[in-house]
Amino acid sequence: MTTPQQEQLRRFRFPILFVAMVAVLSATRGINVLAGFNPLVALVAGLLTSAAAIAAYVWLNRRVEGREAVEVARDAMWKGLRNGILLGFALFLTTILLIGVFGGWESMRWNSFGAFLVTMGAMMSVAVNEELLFRGVVFRILEERAGSLIAVVASSAFFGATHLVNENATLWGALAIGLAGGTLTTAGYMLTRSLWLPIGLHFAWNFTELGVFGNATSGTEGGDTGLLHLALDTSRTVLTGGVFGPEASLIAMLVCTVPAILMLRRARRTGQFRTRTR
Repeated sequence: MTTPQQEQLRRFRFPILFVAMVAVLSATRGINVLAGFNPLVALVAGLLTSAAAIAAYVWLNRRVEGREAVEVARDAMWKGLRNGILLGFALFLTTILLIGVFGGWESMRWNSFGAFLVTMGAMMSVAVNEELLFRGVVFRILEERAGSLIAVVASSAFFGATHLVNENATLWGALAIGLAGGTLTTAGYMLTRSLWLPIGLHFAWNFTELGVFGNATSGTEGGDTGLLHLALDTSRTVLTGGVFGPEASLIAMLVCTVPAILMLRRARRTGQFRTRTR
């Protein structure tokens, strides 16, 4: 039996959880920036802030909603992360190779293994925090209130819009992030009803883009952030995504949309599309 206080918290669960997880995301991002002075420290900080964010999410769900956060259950963790990482790596590698095939590469050089480790730690934390916020809070609660279809469209649009605050942000880039990245990770969540696959996918895409190839990511400068520095022809915006990065390229849109549609179709066939419940 719930208490009046618990009922009150649950009534305002969306703003409470949203504000709390934004605060967690901001705090963990600050910690990772401070830890960037040393590659090993940055890597450990990424792991610890990721674990702390998940612990905060689980606690908030118990305290505010009176529920167990089954979407981050440990029994699905390794399989979900493995599948997500493999898919994210394959999708970005396909994207960047196709950009090269069509003449979008300018030059490539080795950069720094230390930068590779720093970016790995930071991208772990970014993937965990953003998936907890956008799929674990925004999409999940919106789906309960409005159904799966509206929740997919609205949460993906919101996810894309939040990237407009990034340096070198463009309206097309934000739209591309929402349509491709937001829909893709949401489809992964709907299919598995777990956040582990979206977390792994989000991490692998961002890390391969920024930490391996040193490309700009969502409008954030690349360059000295990865093992390599692959310079793209930013004047060919449709092909390379311009200053926003490969995520805003037409190729990335196509490469990410195909698996997103396939996962959404499978989710519908397996009964994972939901109608409004409250």
